[in-house]
Amino acid sequence: MHGLRQAHPQAAVVEPAVRLDLHGVPDGDGTRKEPGTVRTFVRLFAAVANLVLLDAVTKELAAAKLKNAAAVPVIPGFFNLAYVENRGCAWGLFQDQVWPLAVVGVLALGVLVWKRREIFGIAATGWRRVCGAVCEGLLYAGIVGNLIDRVCRGYVIDFLDFHWGRAHFPCFNVADICISLAAAGLIALSFTAKSPEKKG
Repeated sequence: MHGLRQAHPQAAVVEPAVRLDLHGVPDGDGTRKEPGTVRTFVRLFAAVANLVLLDAVTKELAAAKLKNAAAVPVIPGFFNLAYVENRGCAWGLFQDQVWPLAVVGVLALGVLVWKRREIFGIAATGWRRVCGAVCEGLLYAGIVGNLIDRVCRGYVIDFLDFHWGRAHFPCFNVADICISLAAAGLIALSFTAKSPEKKG
């Protein structure tokens, strides 16, 4: 008789606590990030940076060409290019409150980043997600553009002057356009949001 052979237990297969997923990158807690998250942030940063650059360049041109000069009519009786140093905010409110307005801008950015999922519909799909992403980039760029002016210059340069006869709309700039478009887009999104179904 052959001696009893002791069976060697098979080596236990140890599976990693966090499995790699080809469609996403695992977080530290094992949850999976949505695919393309890094790419989305890169695109957002690039869009914001380009808009901020456009705002800065147009303000520099306005300061170089329009300061201490008469307004330049583009569409006579309707649209001029004119140099204005705005030491307040929209509509000339809160004049000479540069640093309080700068702090408000920083706080606004913080809240927008913190609540971006709710404000810009990050979890939405289709055209709503695209519209939310566009609004997000525009709003960040507008706030940052004017914030840079307030911190570096002590005022915001405005140069777009629309008027009807002697009635002038407050001068504004590229950053203001970004903020206005973002606000309009978010309002439109709020009207098209689906209300939760009521359970009977």
